[in-house]
Amino acid sequence: MRKSHPVRRVVLATAATVSGVVLLLSLKPASDPASASAAGAAPQHSAAGQESPQGGTRAPGAGTVTGDVAQTQYGAVQVRLTIHNGKVTKAETVLAPKGGTSDRKTALAVPRLNRETVAAQSARIDSVSGATYTSTGYKQSLQSALDRMKTEAKTSTPPSAPASSSSSAGARSGPRTVTGDVAKTLYGPVQVRVTVDGGKVTRAEAVQVPKGGTSGQKTAVAVPRLDQEAVAAGNAHIDSVSGATYTSTGYKRSLQSALDRARG
Repeated sequence: MRKSHPVRRVVLATAATVSGVVLLLSLKPASDPASASAAGAAPQHSAAGQESPQGGTRAPGAGTVTGDVAQTQYGAVQVRLTIHNGKVTKAETVLAPKGGTSDRKTALAVPRLNRETVAAQSARIDSVSGATYTSTGYKQSLQSALDRMKTEAKTSTPPSAPASSSSSAGARSGPRTVTGDVAKTLYGPVQVRVTVDGGKVTRAEAVQVPKGGTSGQKTAVAVPRLDQEAVAAGNAHIDSVSGATYTSTGYKRSLQSALDRARG
């Protein structure tokens, strides 16, 4: 009995050692994949979280719009607008008359026209004295840029059922006669009335025009021609009548306001 006791102790110790080794070997593979999986999951989650804010689309009613090139006697004029939230925040000329006295007139007129555009948010701005042709070309290009801006805004906005029904009701309402704002000129006020049917201008007439002396003579020549061009063009992009620049400019301003009112 005394000799067998140490042997039993050695056997028990050996069995305990083998069991411990087997236990360690079985635990190590199980813990490594789990820890690797947990470590890999965290970076994937954080990366996905960072990508989402970077996505995003361009906000509607923002960007730049360039108008048509307007040809004048002294060169081409073209206007570019910067739009934010549907409003004009900046106006600049891409093209303007150059060379000789045109440089001086352009430097004088264009900055003023740009400022008035942002202030007015429309093409109903005053011509700059001494730069009538540049001013007229500027307003023509400006109006085309504004028209393009409105078209793009309508295209980017999904139509709603109430708006559609309202539009249909307006189309069925028949001809509309609308009078524009009074445009004050150096020789007197000008005011235009238009009749619009089915979205087209069917008639244009001047309600107020400059009178007296040579103004009466110029009005008699200019106004009928302006009326005809307004109906033919269907917009305010019409040529000024030579010799009646102030009356023509006032006519187009009042005509534009009448068209905005008729189609608004």
